[in-house]
This record gives sequence, structure tokens and C-alpha cells, in this order.
Amino acid sequence: MSFGTRVFTWLHGEHVGTDEFGNRYYVDKRTKGKQRERRWVLYKGIPEASKVPPEWNAWLHRTIVQVPVSRAPQRPWQKPHVPNLTGTDLAYRPPGHILKGGARAPGSGDYEPWVPN
Repeated sequence: MSFGTRVFTWLHGEHVGTDEFGNRYYVDKRTKGKQRERRWVLYKGIPEASKVPPEWNAWLHRTIVQVPVSRAPQRPWQKPHVPNLTGTDLAYRPPGHILKGGARAPGSGDYEPWVPN
């Protein structure tokens, strides 16, 4: 976060909560309780928007009014959060992808390419 963001947050922000990733959430003191209150997040470490938990995302986008107090218990079928891996070496690449060897599965025998007359 930049120096200007820190100063703005210090002057106008009221800390309302922190999530399990260490991200801190704020509301503008000047607009608190009004119809269109201003809300923002200060990320811990590298800014990664996909690290905002669903309940805090709902609060930031004004889907819910109340500040989330704690995370709901995780269901057995839920996986832990994984950040967006696009553009990294850990990104998903389907079979045949050029960065995964480039060997495409052979086509079935019923394929006939178009040949111009």
C-alpha cells in the first residue's frame, strides 16, 4: 500500500475487522451508517483480491450490512482457499498444452479434414 493510502486510512478510516489472511477492513468515518458508506480493504503482503474471503467480499460489495464476526465452520467438502494461480508455474494446463509438452491426444478415426477442390 502506498503512503497516501496509509494517510487516508489513518485520517478517515475506522477499522472494523480482520480476516484469517491478515487483511484489514475499514469503513469511512464520514459516511458510516449512511446509505452509501465507503468500505475498503488493506491487504497483508502482496495485494491479491482473490484472498478476500466470501463473507468479507459480500460486506465490501454491500450485499450484507453487518460486519462478519467470524468465519462459518468449514464443511467437509470445502477445499482450503487457493489464490489465483494464472500466470504462474502452478497454473492449470490441460493435456496437450504447449507448456506441458505439446503432445495432443490423437484424433479419432472418423475425422476427415476439409480439402479444397
